[in-house]
Amino acid sequence: MDAQQFLAEFGHIANAPGGVGKLREMVYQLAITGTLTSQLDTDGDAHELLADISKLREKLIREKAYKRQTKLEAEALNIPSAIRLPATWCWTRLLDLGEISPRNDAPDEADASFIPMSGFSEFHMGALVPEAEKWGHIKKGFTHFRNGDVVVAKITPCFENGKAAVIDGLQHGIGAGTTELHIFRPIHPGILPRYIYLFLRSPYFALEGEKNMTGTAGQKRLPTEYFATRALPLPPSTEQARIVAKVDELMALCDKLETQQQARRKLQNKLRQSTLQAVATATSPHELQTTWARLADNFGRLFHAPEDVDDFVVELKNMAVRGLLSLPSSSSSHLDQVIADCDNLRDHYITSGLMRRQKLITVAESDVVYPEHWATAPFDKVAVVIGGVTKGRDMRGRDVVTCPYLAVANVQRGFFKLTDLKTIQIGKDELNKYLVKEGDLLITEGGDWDKVGRTAIWRGAVENCLHQNHVFKARVPSSCLLNEWVELVFNSGVGRDYFAGASKQTTNLASINMTQLRSFPMPIPPLEEQRVILEKLDALMALAGSWREKLERKQSLASLFAGATVAAFTGITVQQEEEPMKAPQ
Repeated sequence: MDAQQFLAEFGHIANAPGGVGKLREMVYQLAITGTLTSQLDTDGDAHELLADISKLREKLIREKAYKRQTKLEAEALNIPSAIRLPATWCWTRLLDLGEISPRNDAPDEADASFIPMSGFSEFHMGALVPEAEKWGHIKKGFTHFRNGDVVVAKITPCFENGKAAVIDGLQHGIGAGTTELHIFRPIHPGILPRYIYLFLRSPYFALEGEKNMTGTAGQKRLPTEYFATRALPLPPSTEQARIVAKVDELMALCDKLETQQQARRKLQNKLRQSTLQAVATATSPHELQTTWARLADNFGRLFHAPEDVDDFVVELKNMAVRGLLSLPSSSSSHLDQVIADCDNLRDHYITSGLMRRQKLITVAESDVVYPEHWATAPFDKVAVVIGGVTKGRDMRGRDVVTCPYLAVANVQRGFFKLTDLKTIQIGKDELNKYLVKEGDLLITEGGDWDKVGRTAIWRGAVENCLHQNHVFKARVPSSCLLNEWVELVFNSGVGRDYFAGASKQTTNLASINMTQLRSFPMPIPPLEEQRVILEKLDALMALAGSWREKLERKQSLASLFAGATVAAFTGITVQQEEEPMKAPQ
């Protein structure tokens, strides 16, 4: 692929997921293979530079001023056949250009700098974050470095994430840091540390380095042998300087491109949210039709990533709860029957000792506008709400049974996570009170602010399952009010706004009490309208799921295309997780 073809596809590459990252990899790769800058007759020859370094190295060895690694020196130089260097370049190794893992020599009272792994950046030439220390405190048990050294993280995932640096700007010149670093110290001014940094960041070094890492998962490390002996393309010193300057220029452009993409993404998010809000708050069929048409006509501009569809799903639920997904029903909401059925169930529970008589409550205020033919009632009038079992009770001397129970973490919005159910002991006489039955609504009391009021319908997935006291259980006895409708209302923006406003909140936590839950103003459409709304919502949710899958597929293909195109342009071998894609010819 030539430059003209690459530029023709640039927009597709840059806008693909991780596309700018691919461009950065390409810049590093072109930089160390002699194709990023032109070679000039005045540059000289890297072979002469290498010869000068060899003489200097022998002199330092004789003076015992150089740390040798004879075992590594015996390793042969393995030159890759796929890369052809300019005539003025040559192949060498870090081992032949300087010291590997050198040590500093300074008095214990000398001022120095300490840099932990968190003090190294994953960004191109990112700033270091040193901490002032006395040399005597850090000289043992840590990796030594000084200004002018080049370092790279050797442990996963820091190596894969590109943590590397040119040590520069240490106030006192020397320092030490995490032991999970490889250090290179050049011995000749003709070796620019920043060019070595480009080599360590290049896919040529990094991809093969990942294959050579040793150790167990999560603790893999890049061997010193690979770091020190990986064949290194060496240009003349003057060209090294031009390469470094060009890379800095291109990386700045990548930074600018990322900033523009982030700004565009924020604007796109605001536009999508305002468009969806206009649809969800439509007050007439004509307004709804107009705003929906605007949404459909601009779908490609509004929905870019799979997670964007989540915003659409949220507003779908809000529209459903506000009666915008169905035509008005000619029948009534049967509110009297719903209340009568609930009163009968509550009286039965009180008589049988399953619950005590509760204080009367009033319905909470709400500014949500529902269709005129709908009814609204406090949740307590349409459902029986029961608290859960408290942990840590003294059960000595009681006839007990051990059962699994649902905690807040198990109850999600519309589904349950049942992989980590814990068990609790309760008295056998309490089993019927705390037992969760099929069709019960489980509602979370709180935790993090986004957990308040999460609701799901129990489908009987686990036998003899109970609910903890931080999870309310609600039973809707009337066939005129569907559990699925109640679940939808609580999990919609209407429910979430109510619970957020009613909850007691601290810095990181929020919770509601039973009175606030019982006071919730529950909208009650006619039964047939409940069914129609739920059916239409299911159909639209399926459509949204299809959109999400298509966007996921689009992003996957875009990422594969970007990787394949960059590979064709640079010769970088990429791992394809899906079917391979060829770059355009």
